Amino acid sequence: MSIRALKPPQLRLIHEIALHGQLQMAAEALAMTQPAASRMLAEAERHVGAALFLRQPKGMEPTEIGTAVLRRARVILREMASIESDVRALRGGYAGSVRVGAVTGPAISYLVSAIRQIKEESPGADITVDVMPSRDLLMQLSGGEMDFVLGRILPEFDSDAFNILPMSDEKVALMARADHPLARARLVTLTELAGQEWIMQQRGAPIREATLAAFAGVGLSEPDNIVNSPSLLLTIAYLAQTNAITPVSQEVAELLIRPPVGAGFTIIPTPQPIRVSPYFLLDLKRRPLSPLAKRLRDAVAQMSRSPIRNADAR
Repeated sequence: MSIRALKPPQLRLIHEIALHGQLQMAAEALAMTQPAASRMLAEAERHVGAALFLRQPKGMEPTEIGTAVLRRARVILREMASIESDVRALRGGYAGSVRVGAVTGPAISYLVSAIRQIKEESPGADITVDVMPSRDLLMQLSGGEMDFVLGRILPEFDSDAFNILPMSDEKVALMARADHPLARARLVTLTELAGQEWIMQQRGAPIREATLAAFAGVGLSEPDNIVNSPSLLLTIAYLAQTNAITPVSQEVAELLIRPPVGAGFTIIPTPQPIRVSPYFLLDLKRRPLSPLAKRLRDAVAQMSRSPIRNADAR
């Protein structure tokens, strides 16, 4: 007896015989000849060391041992069908896991829509998104901890290591409470804003540096009254209780101001736009994307209306 030697085709045959009660019908269901099915059943019974079916005038009925084998065989066949389905879904990019990262603006403007698109087709896909500064994004991407990122290319990282898709630059919005004293002004100059209270990201953050560069561009020093915090949640809470102003990406401001969020904030209008350096869609050349990661990246790329290109093409 060598039950472990039973093979999936033999288990399928046992199942079909029990289902149809006839060897001929089971053979037809499996696209086999009856003699081949008979030989396969005989081999299976040799492995088990006992008859699996009783040959009755009205058909074939499982023996007690055949019933026990059949019960286990059905479990195995279901698992094999499940494995096949899982592999097919993974190969097609409809299952699996993906971890991506982005700076704040593109996380809102690109990733949310792309993830919604993927989730509509693949609700079981496991997608993780981290929002963090470009330096942290590139470190994690280079270390293989993320599949792709939306961030800025920094000089300390070798751009030749990445496939690069230009996306957009970020526009800075100066956000404040909706009833801020300057909220109703048609335009507010940077000179007027220099004396206001501010809450800003940490030094070195691109949005903060772009804002301070705008002050410097009109000959002004940076504001004296600044609270420093990298936390968007704390920034929102602080704005809600003070007359402070904060620079955020246009996407963040619009998310908080427009329905359905409508959080009671407004954008302070300035004469000249403040922009941050462009960000890119980046993934590692040396690390092929999984089918799911590729589907998500392609969904993001499609929104930019531009083909993926690598760093050598810049």
